[in-house]
Amino acid sequence: MPDILRTVIRSIMLIIGLFIITKLLGKKQLSSLSFFEYIVGITVGDIAGTLSMDPDLSLRDGIASMIVWSFVPLAISMISLRSRAFRNIVEGRSTTFIEQGNIIEKNLRKEKYSLDELLEQLRKKSVFRVADVEFASLDSNGELSVLLKKAKQPLRYEDFNNDKEDESSPVSVIMDGKMIAENLQKISLSKEQLYEKLRDHGYEQHEVFYAEVEHSGKISVDVYDEYMASRFPDFEKV
Repeated sequence: MPDILRTVIRSIMLIIGLFIITKLLGKKQLSSLSFFEYIVGITVGDIAGTLSMDPDLSLRDGIASMIVWSFVPLAISMISLRSRAFRNIVEGRSTTFIEQGNIIEKNLRKEKYSLDELLEQLRKKSVFRVADVEFASLDSNGELSVLLKKAKQPLRYEDFNNDKEDESSPVSVIMDGKMIAENLQKISLSKEQLYEKLRDHGYEQHEVFYAEVEHSGKISVDVYDEYMASRFPDFEKV
């Protein structure tokens, strides 16, 4: 078999393999990838490129290597979906840089983030004054999330009907169906008070997939699909 034909066949096989691996790993934007997932993507691509161009390399061994490199992040993703503690270890937590308009210097040092870098990221968000920021945090994917003070936010429809809106970032109190004790302490809310808020909305704790509480005490709830379907027969899971 001519070398050029062998290279074409190997390349087609590897492209199909990469397509299957990509579908298994799921849909994520490049900016949403963790550092580990980014490194795995580069490595798998490099292995595929080397295998397609070097006929002396074993295609079987190369594919086995690609499967191993792809299986690890897939396994980590599956475990992360079921364990918030494991997810925090692997992907890390968001770090607050600005809270109530005040820059938290120790968190900047912790993330090895200079003030110049913080100001640069704020400018990319069209924010040119730190004093305009109510809350800003560095997410686990390296993206800076910014909440402007109420006076600096664009005018919204609900502003016409409310004299004052809550300016603080809401706090997650339930994630993946599990209560977050440290966040409850942060907003001085006991478990019993949270249960009461949920019951006021007609929900039990085991039915809630995600819940967040605003500074005003208002709670927003997202229910597991199976409970939503039982409450609303016309509800269909997309």
